[in-house]
Amino acid sequence: LCEMLGAEPYVCGNVGSGTPQEMMEWVEYMTSDADSPMANLRRKNGRDKPWKLRYFGVGNESWGCGGNMRPEYYADEYRRYNTFVKNYSGNKIERIACGANSGDVRWTEVLMERAAGHMNGLAFHYYTFCDGWPPKGSATDFELRDWANIVRPALEMDRLIREHGAAMDKFDPERRVGMIVDEWGTWFECEPGSTPGFLYQQNSMRDAIVAALTLHIFQDHADRVTMANIAQLVNVLQAMVLTDGPRIALTPTYWAFEMLKGHQGGTVLPLEGENLMCNVEGVALPAISRSASIDEAGQILLSFANLDPLNDYDVEVLAPHFAAASRLLTGPAMTAHNTFDAPDTVAPKASGLVSDGQTVRFVLPSHSLVTVLLA
Repeated sequence: LCEMLGAEPYVCGNVGSGTPQEMMEWVEYMTSDADSPMANLRRKNGRDKPWKLRYFGVGNESWGCGGNMRPEYYADEYRRYNTFVKNYSGNKIERIACGANSGDVRWTEVLMERAAGHMNGLAFHYYTFCDGWPPKGSATDFELRDWANIVRPALEMDRLIREHGAAMDKFDPERRVGMIVDEWGTWFECEPGSTPGFLYQQNSMRDAIVAALTLHIFQDHADRVTMANIAQLVNVLQAMVLTDGPRIALTPTYWAFEMLKGHQGGTVLPLEGENLMCNVEGVALPAISRSASIDEAGQILLSFANLDPLNDYDVEVLAPHFAAASRLLTGPAMTAHNTFDAPDTVAPKASGLVSDGQTVRFVLPSHSLVTVLLA
């Protein structure tokens, strides 16, 4: 699948109930070109050439469902298991340690103190839901207060990156170890009639705004966050794609990623402006989240997410001597979403803007994402 998509695989080894030998043999099976038992088993199963594997996670959520470990114990287990994650046939693996459950900064400190020299990255997870565990509310049937109670905790990603980053800096001031935010996104009650353990949920413009806001935060911390993965791709939580047999629907989150992918690989640019606030049912939120980057060809991508579900904003950007084109993602309501029968309710379209060679002006509608490409 990763080969078909042109994506880098990121494989997670089982530290909770597996053994170091099993992990070593899986890595050999995937990456070795030798005449060896595991490589030959792969050939027997129909794959002659080994895969290239760059990213390998040593355990997952070891603080909870992956073993209920203490950080001191996991640090020792990480060092032990990691010893047997070997590089075969010219493949070079970047080893990623299981990080904290969002707010547990002590986990990060212990792992960095005891095992930083054995890792390339340290992960942590953060899901956005409201009113405590378990996640509550519908993904698509919600009110203004529910909008605010999901967007507000999504803003916490900035604080978490700063706090965990500071803990990492104590033991890695040169920032050799990357911060990997390898699970994040919104989490609601599963759709009525679906299997609870499968975590199937729809997603709406609210999720697209959370995705854009979170990606902007990652860009703000591009010097520390080296990889950030929305973990659920198909039918689970904040999925990119929903399927039903042969039918498929692309979600608003899919389109948010598609519109912002031009930032990837670019250089972050400072984007200054007025910091407007909005009030949604008594909850204060920044009205606009924004980011900018420049690619190797000199093209600049600007992205603006309107966190206000009620009000439009007029935006003016100083952009002398650039030609501009823009795209808009929104829907008829903040709850708008795509279904198998109506798959294009939320999809990007050209956005009207006015450019006079010095400034670019456009309207940022409520609950919307707008990108502007300057070339």
